[in-house]
Amino acid sequence: MVSEFSTLPNMAKSNVSKLWKQIQSPDFNPARDSQLVEQVKQAAITSTAPTKVSFGTSGWRGEIGSEFTLRNIQVVAKAILQIYKKADSATFEALGVSSFEELQTKGLVVGHDNRLLGKEFCEVVADQFIKAGIKVYYGGEMPTPEFSAAIESLGAACSVNITPSHNPSHYNGIKFNPADGGPAGPEITDKITANANALMEKHDWEELGPINWEIIDPIKIYKSFSEKQGTIKYGRISALLSKESIDLVCDHVHGSTRGRPAAMLNNPQCLTSLRTETDPLFGGIAPEPSSKNLEGVKQFLNASKSRFRLGAILDPDGDRIRFYDGSREIDMNSFGAIAFHYMVTWRKEEGVLAKSVATSNFANIIAAKLGIPVMETPVGFKNFRPWLKRNANPKALIAFEESDGITGLNNTLEKDAMFGLLIALEIMAVTGKNLGEYLDLLYAEYGRLYPERSGFEVEKSMVGDPLLAKVAEIAKSAQPGAKISIGKKSKVVRELLTIDGVKIIFNDDSWMLIRPSGTEPKVRIYAECRDSEEKEDMFTAAKDLFFK
Repeated sequence: MVSEFSTLPNMAKSNVSKLWKQIQSPDFNPARDSQLVEQVKQAAITSTAPTKVSFGTSGWRGEIGSEFTLRNIQVVAKAILQIYKKADSATFEALGVSSFEELQTKGLVVGHDNRLLGKEFCEVVADQFIKAGIKVYYGGEMPTPEFSAAIESLGAACSVNITPSHNPSHYNGIKFNPADGGPAGPEITDKITANANALMEKHDWEELGPINWEIIDPIKIYKSFSEKQGTIKYGRISALLSKESIDLVCDHVHGSTRGRPAAMLNNPQCLTSLRTETDPLFGGIAPEPSSKNLEGVKQFLNASKSRFRLGAILDPDGDRIRFYDGSREIDMNSFGAIAFHYMVTWRKEEGVLAKSVATSNFANIIAAKLGIPVMETPVGFKNFRPWLKRNANPKALIAFEESDGITGLNNTLEKDAMFGLLIALEIMAVTGKNLGEYLDLLYAEYGRLYPERSGFEVEKSMVGDPLLAKVAEIAKSAQPGAKISIGKKSKVVRELLTIDGVKIIFNDDSWMLIRPSGTEPKVRIYAECRDSEEKEDMFTAAKDLFFK
């Protein structure tokens, strides 16, 4: 199939996009319309059209068949190799190896989620590394945290993960992790972007050679890694799962986490797994851990009469998770606070809290009363690396962000849905409470905050530096001690953070974050307040500050 690459005609990008619109329409019938999917696959295999590459906070993403093609993946693989071949000492330090020869010896881990042509894309990447004399490990279908565990357990130099995370089915993507297993920082991804775009126009397809990779068992590796790290207390979980009065349900949305809870927990009778069938189109939905997609979990647990109930939805590459406990939804703003409080008060662990600037301040309030430092970072999980590395001092007890990502003490440097599920079960086992019951105790002790998101569009001409500058101007009128009108109230600014947009924290613990999009003509507003009726006033005040 790949050998015929140069003889088959290109399909225009617009035509591929039209095919995807038909595939994602309500009228699409997988049995009747499978030829549409085959046309997209052929476009991805045969296209020689270049595209623009941009590695962001979670890698590069593109439309399958028009942007994300075998040819363009080959370009990105070459771009990654160029970094190692031309690296200076600072770049090698960021990569976690000392030389190209060390990369050759330690090797690359490759794998994919369950989207179209995952293995074929991996073969293209592996071919470039094998031709450069580099050992390659192949794990097949793998969630994102398993790449981190595999790098550390195998002593590999890096990984290439073919996934666009929770994006819709017409996207695929690449995540690159260096030797510490965490997401690559801009000192690496900026170079991948530059190299790829420099190569993109002039690259001619190279036929693949023998793919002599070593096949690994990523589930076995991850389980062994997790047990070795000692963060999760499996004995306590086993005691909980052996009880008759518990129901555990996990919705995998046809993603790569399927089979993982069963393997990690020794296939307990209380476990029910939803949407585990192979379906690269995800049943026509956006496969994110949203409230809407939790409906199957909710229906199952609402009918349960068990004392303990836990439901979870995991995204296709296993780096995001959201919970339901039979009575309420528990998003990461709440669960991150629960997990942090548990680690400090029940486990008596020592360390810090790491969270992104857009995440709820509920955990900050808890940390302040417990005397625990908070490391608040720009948005992007890679920013937690200083407190997650093996030699970190202090270490993060919990690191989380509002977009459903979490990890913890001595775990992977990537956000990890399985870690979230396991620590939730441990919390239930140790405290004897469902998550909602634990959350109610925290509300009673620390009060409650109501987080919400909004935003608005601006002129396209503002994208980039003009929008960054406009948002930065807000800080001048929001210095500590300044008064800002919020509806009929006047609030005093207690603290101002400008690490990622402008975050204004008031004396009553309410706050607003005004953050520009780096790629779109949009301004995002995050707000949180003690009074749920106050959220709209917060959004209005944020817009007024922007347009002032």
